[in-house]
Amino acid sequence: MNVIETKSLTKSYGKNRGINGLNLKVSEGDFFGFIGPNGAGKSTTIRTLLGLISPTGGSAKVLGYDIVTESKKILQNIGYLPSEINFYNGMKVKDVIKYSADLRKANCSEKALKLAERLDLDMNKKVSELSLGNRKKVGIVCAVQHSPSLLILDEPTSGLDPLMQREFFSILNEENQRGATIFFSSHILSEVQTYCRSAAFIKDGKIIISDKVEKLEETGAKKVMIKTAEGTNEYMFKGDVKDLLSDLSSKDLLDITITEPSLEDIFMNYYE
Repeated sequence: MNVIETKSLTKSYGKNRGINGLNLKVSEGDFFGFIGPNGAGKSTTIRTLLGLISPTGGSAKVLGYDIVTESKKILQNIGYLPSEINFYNGMKVKDVIKYSADLRKANCSEKALKLAERLDLDMNKKVSELSLGNRKKVGIVCAVQHSPSLLILDEPTSGLDPLMQREFFSILNEENQRGATIFFSSHILSEVQTYCRSAAFIKDGKIIISDKVEKLEETGAKKVMIKTAEGTNEYMFKGDVKDLLSDLSSKDLLDITITEPSLEDIFMNYYE
């Protein structure tokens, strides 16, 4: 079963297109990374999937619910972390978290407390006193505390220090092992390579590649770095290694390195 499925999903802003003919499938139980630089269409895709903005073309279902006619059911059944967190400034952290649970008619106090402890979050502080990173932690607790079957997280690690990022992904792994599907957007490729089983890469509002991470890594390409008197050159090579060696033998080389490309190298190659 696909928990997210889009068919030619499009969102236009006048002449500018936020997303253009998006076809995306996310399987139940997957840990899915949605990759692209800022402005590629990640947040627009997520907000359209949640019914927070209306599509101008195509269709999509989330958890089997239509994003246009059944968006309330989608929001009731997922955990969502927006890229920019806004709360009522006068409220205390614990009140915001309880308010979020009450909206879902759920008693999550025990799990919320454990999550706050793991994230080193002071429940008694007012939201107005929090840094960006601590606001993000409040958002994480609100998204995860009710143990949803699908978590949709938009740039979740921005603002978190490296130790908290590691703890956050530890929490996500536990949720995924419990059976939750994880779908998160990021522009940090190393996060996706480390934690995700599947990934899609979005460029200018279009998905240009989507597959299992291990398949994406099996390109058959090599990353070649050569050093000559003129300088250093780096490129991706795909083809017969004999042709590569023949080409290199004609150059006046000072040094050469041939390695397997990282996910970042592969995606940057698509971009360039």
